[in-house]
Amino acid sequence: MAEHQIAIEQAQENLLSCATFLAEDIKSSEGHATAMKEIVPYYLEKNDVDIAAALADTVDDPFVRDRLLSKVADKCAAINDDEYAFQLVEAIEDRGLQAEAKENIALRKAAIGEFDKAFEIASALDHPSHALGVIAYYLIVNNREKEARQTLSRIEYPAAKVNALQLIAEYYEKNNQSEKANSALDEAVIAAEETDFPEERVRILQYIAEHYRSNGRNDKAIETFDKAKTIAERIDGVHRDNLLAGIALGFLRAGSIDLADRTLDLVADKTQISSCLVGFSQEFWDKGEREDALETLEEAYAILKSQKDAEIRDSRARFNLWSVIAVQFAKFQKAERAIEIAQGNIEETEQMSALAQIAQVCTLQGNDELARQAINAIVEDSNRMFALIGASDAKNRLGEREKAIKFLNEAATLCETVPQLASRSAAYNEFTKRFEEYGENAKARELSHENLETIAQIRDGSTRAVTLSRLAEVYAQENFSLTDGEKEILQTMIRKAEW
Repeated sequence: MAEHQIAIEQAQENLLSCATFLAEDIKSSEGHATAMKEIVPYYLEKNDVDIAAALADTVDDPFVRDRLLSKVADKCAAINDDEYAFQLVEAIEDRGLQAEAKENIALRKAAIGEFDKAFEIASALDHPSHALGVIAYYLIVNNREKEARQTLSRIEYPAAKVNALQLIAEYYEKNNQSEKANSALDEAVIAAEETDFPEERVRILQYIAEHYRSNGRNDKAIETFDKAKTIAERIDGVHRDNLLAGIALGFLRAGSIDLADRTLDLVADKTQISSCLVGFSQEFWDKGEREDALETLEEAYAILKSQKDAEIRDSRARFNLWSVIAVQFAKFQKAERAIEIAQGNIEETEQMSALAQIAQVCTLQGNDELARQAINAIVEDSNRMFALIGASDAKNRLGEREKAIKFLNEAATLCETVPQLASRSAAYNEFTKRFEEYGENAKARELSHENLETIAQIRDGSTRAVTLSRLAEVYAQENFSLTDGEKEILQTMIRKAEW
């Protein structure tokens, strides 16, 4: 029997304590690590760093252990327990993760304005560029621009400088300082051109161009997208089409349909062409060009559907895009077409996901009949259950509380049909939170109790501990107290684990 961090008396009275107690007795190293990855963060939320650190240190998997210790050290830095934070960092065995943990502490110190400490930690890193970039950003936030400029000049890695300048530009944008934002973006463009990897350079330039556009500088956006396009055209490999498709959409958003079309002509992969056209259709719709939007969406679907097996590079991406197109038709108020396209998706998971989203869209549009048609088209009970939850959420957003409760009750009746007990527990959590929000407190409490009984039936120790910890979070959020009957269930689970 493992030495417990949690007393058995405490485990019999508290859900999270019970989950922890059960997790500590898991014999499988993998199962134990899986449970602790889930449980330790709950103790960090409560600022209980001692228990969190002790639990992390019991994990046999060195990578998981080091990751958890890093999270605990970060929390210690956040609550100003720096001494303990560095003790935990020194206990991390992997040098890369240890350096990352130190960097995170430096960023924590910068975020609260303790720049001397932040610089001290950063200076001890083998690769301080990223930390210096974020420190420069926080200096800007604290109106220390001269020091920020000096810090930026110390950054050796171009991508880190670009990232810092983008953060700074975003800060200026939010504070309506467009001139300073554009100046930071100008510097970012220069730094981006020093980046070694062409794919990375293209993505950086795309990001910068989007910021120019949001600042009202479409001319600079188009100029930057054009730089990205020139680089992307010379790239050989799987990323080329994806990058060019993104640039084409960027050109359209920046106001140049001609450049958008010419760039899209360079894309060979039909999935990427179709994806870009979906983006085009959204732009047209947002501008009120409804006919163009629908025509473009139909074109996107036709191209995707025409793709032959030999042309498919990524079947998962293709099926996902098929679902996206179906949902987009629903958003464009063509629900019947949306349902038809969704049902044509041979990947069942994507098909059911699309139908659920269509049902939610239709509900928000006030088209309950077509929402019901989409829900009824979902053949698998558990997926139909989650679609009903989505419809309930939509009704709640519309302020139609009675209809929201009706959908939720219908969904709850399907919960018993969910074969996997862990999935059923997750569903009970969703029901509990919503019934409580809707003022149906008795129903919420009833379902939370059923959830606990369900968890008690789970045989796998890791899964049982994880689901119990998630239920503990729900009880804490809703301020539920354990009944005597529920405490007996915990005691039974503990006794069984000890056998």
